[in-house]
Amino acid sequence: MTNSVRKVAAAAATAVLGAALAGCGGGAGAPDAGREARMGTPAASASASTSTSASAAGAPAASPQAGAPAKPPTMAPGPNGLTPVFERAKQRTDKTVALTFDADMTSDQGPRAADGEHFDNPALISTLRTLKVPSTIFMTGRWAEEYPDQAKSIGTDPNFEIANHSYSHHAFTSPCYGLPALDGAAARADVDRAFAAFKQAGAVNTVPYFRFPGGCYDDQALRALSTAKVTAVQWDVVSGDAFAKDPVAVAEQVLDGVKPGSVVVMHCTRSAAPVTEEAVRRIVPELRKRGYRFVKVSELIGK
Repeated sequence: MTNSVRKVAAAAATAVLGAALAGCGGGAGAPDAGREARMGTPAASASASTSTSASAAGAPAASPQAGAPAKPPTMAPGPNGLTPVFERAKQRTDKTVALTFDADMTSDQGPRAADGEHFDNPALISTLRTLKVPSTIFMTGRWAEEYPDQAKSIGTDPNFEIANHSYSHHAFTSPCYGLPALDGAAARADVDRAFAAFKQAGAVNTVPYFRFPGGCYDDQALRALSTAKVTAVQWDVVSGDAFAKDPVAVAEQVLDGVKPGSVVVMHCTRSAAPVTEEAVRRIVPELRKRGYRFVKVSELIGK
């Protein structure tokens, strides 16, 4: 198995998405292990993604409130103890789908937030509540520190679960869309720091899942996180909402890609994904019309 991160052949597409992903945490996912990822994200390592047996592991934060799983399911470690990777439910006949949202903020974006840039998206969270869509929010620790009241509100609402998207939104392997990279020890500490930020904000519905910034990882990154006892969560449906301006196009891309057991990657940052809330208002009723039920990632992993 190679440790190199695979690149998409279209250099132009990579360049465009690189700018988006550097500040927005990933706009693509690996549809199947061993294949090139769509739109520039590395495919999951075969040894990790083929490990599908489930084992229970407690969340690294406080016990969840009612409405969240007491012991969120995780996957068993891959060969040689590598962190397992989940992309889509193994049980693919049940018409369930998980909408996931990356709440991105890098460690050095405080001045931009102070100048009025919005890395949050309260309207999106409100819409998810109104539409009663259970969702998994992959949050950076820096985001939780910038918006502690919102992190607490999301993290105490049984409609949501908060998963780890790192603290600093730095890369866990290089190259990764120009993101500064962390070495193994720093990567492991970065994950712990994010969980600590969620706890400090008062979020309790946290789950032991992790999403790599930019979606970039290799065996070395999976090995570095092995002691964190998390399941790495990728996706099989790319929303294309990063820096998109047309909510209809985003909605159509999601609707065209969803299959039973799908994980959809979207974003919860107004500055980087301004049309996501409007797209969700189109996606949800249409998928329900098609017979889909919305679930959190924890329910998909538990199948």
